[in-house]
Amino acid sequence: MKTTVEISDPLLRDARKVAAREGTTLRALIEQGLRRILSERKQRKPAFRLRDASFKGRGLHPDMQGATWEQIRDKIYEGRGG
Repeated sequence: MKTTVEISDPLLRDARKVAAREGTTLRALIEQGLRRILSERKQRKPAFRLRDASFKGRGLHPDMQGATWEQIRDKIYEGRGG
């Protein structure tokens, strides 16, 4: 895929020198750098943890124990025109 990226002139000059010295292309050098950075950041990223959003209660009301989701939803919206 082709894309356009703005890079400072000094950085681009240095990258071209390194690519020439190592006998590689500027494209390969940029891709290698991006892969390295993305890999490092992926490793540092902590695993997603869902915060505990529970409340202090005793679970469902006894009248709703064993109720289906539809029954619970109907009870929630009872008298609200839903």
